[in-house]
Amino acid sequence: MTSSLISLRSAPAKATELHAQASPDFAAKLAETQALLRRAAAEFAPVTQASSLGAEDVVITHLINSLQLDIPVFVLETGALHTETLALLERTQAHSRAPIVVYRPVQESVIQFVREQGQDAMYKTIELRKACCGVRKMEPLARALKGQKGWITGLRQEQSAARAEVPLIDESEVATKSLHKFNPLARWTWGDMWHYIATNQVDYNPLHDQFFPSIGCAPCTRAISLGEEFRAGRWWWEDEAAKECGLHVKS
Repeated sequence: MTSSLISLRSAPAKATELHAQASPDFAAKLAETQALLRRAAAEFAPVTQASSLGAEDVVITHLINSLQLDIPVFVLETGALHTETLALLERTQAHSRAPIVVYRPVQESVIQFVREQGQDAMYKTIELRKACCGVRKMEPLARALKGQKGWITGLRQEQSAARAEVPLIDESEVATKSLHKFNPLARWTWGDMWHYIATNQVDYNPLHDQFFPSIGCAPCTRAISLGEEFRAGRWWWEDEAAKECGLHVKS
């Protein structure tokens, strides 16, 4: 009995229990997000959602499915994702109304990079880390976005200083790539996210229960401690200004 009580007491709280707290204007934010997704599907097809299977992205995929929008979802399976992320990918593929398309890096390119630079090259220099991201993320992303008029991301203004001015619709790639970027959760808080997940019983990555607010490749992601910033667990050995893989960096 005593051991059972200890086990119960030491069990970590779920992210839904820790973080779910809707903003006073959450209903208005939700309506704004739904309207933007409907507009993206109606006016900018073909459009697709980019999903890393993090909290933001599972919310967007759930909204796409609940609104029955014809928006496919793509996932970049880098070959270095956590086991928990891969398991969530399988569950999402099994239950999503929207098609879930998986893009993987060119295997020969990965092998060549590892042969020349080593499997831990990302820790050596920023240039090598970004080169790894280029092979595992940027090249597959280019394939995923080929022929698209728009893409939907989970960027939020609260995530980092670099993202503090993320707009609902980003037109900075229209001139160069003919792409509109939609950020339907731009104004949502972390509490809004988890309120939606808890209310709608959305399946999510269990790493969030272990204090991983932002989840990427396993070698480049760690849990954060109390008081650390949201994205402190991503590329934690680098300067704050360098912490992007290239997916959302404007040239």
